[in-house]
Amino acid sequence: MKKTLPTDTGMNPTSDKRNILTGYGLALITIVIWSGNYVVARGISGMIPPVSMSFFRWGTASVFISIIGWKSFREQRSILLKHKWYLLCTAITGITLFNTFIYVAGHFTSAINLALIGSTAWPVFITILSRLFLKERVSSIKIVGMICCIAGILLLLSKGSWQQLLEFRFGKGDLWILASSIVFSIYTILVRKKPADIKPMSFLFTLFLTGTLCLLPFYITESVLTGPLHWTSGMVLIILYVGIGNSVIGFLCWNASIARIGPSATGIFSNLMPVFSTIEAVLFLNEQFTVIHLISGLVVATGLIIANLK
Repeated sequence: MKKTLPTDTGMNPTSDKRNILTGYGLALITIVIWSGNYVVARGISGMIPPVSMSFFRWGTASVFISIIGWKSFREQRSILLKHKWYLLCTAITGITLFNTFIYVAGHFTSAINLALIGSTAWPVFITILSRLFLKERVSSIKIVGMICCIAGILLLLSKGSWQQLLEFRFGKGDLWILASSIVFSIYTILVRKKPADIKPMSFLFTLFLTGTLCLLPFYITESVLTGPLHWTSGMVLIILYVGIGNSVIGFLCWNASIARIGPSATGIFSNLMPVFSTIEAVLFLNEQFTVIHLISGLVVATGLIIANLK
């Protein structure tokens, strides 16, 4: 009697591949959107104090996402309360601290420096934490890709000069952006551990609202010390951009990418940040673009491809 082989193995390679490619696409979209945040951080440094900027950003994001996320939030109240400490830690790292540190750093260093140091630190910290806490395997090909990405960043940082690289020292703004990278790496790991019973929309709405409330006492203190803001139409547009684009759209894409390809692979894409930030800094802040920027961007892109090879 002829034996019939099973045709359904329970796996769908095409679907799996599509899921991975979607994860890559979402990570890339996020980086394109977020790269403008460094330009904004530098551009608004003389207009809006850092905590106020962060508070208005996340306040705007909370209002906007409540329109589409309130129903899900209300339905999941009991589940969200069950995970309240997890949600609090995730909100403090990803919402309260991360961008506030970037806006503080913007008072001390250039937009390109912000993107350079932040994007170099992100994937390194995320990969280390993924290995320590998620037991995620770090393949040799991923390490080679990361080294290639870092080489591209160092090329951009040194402008092609070994002497300049050797003489480089971290300033106050550089240290603030390093701190932002650390807390965001923690946030990325926490997102990977998100309880399965929490829906994405109620998750983000809870994070945005909780992070904004945690910022409130610091915003009040800063307002007392610096005085009232003098609003302009440009400031309102910037708040809307970071509140809706950078916050709602960016975080939805980032979290969805982590769910599909993991925090380490998603974090690698942050190496493209200085490429897009440099273009935007040249366009909007009149910062200089050179051949070194182009070459380093190509090196970083090559590292990305290598790091994500199977």
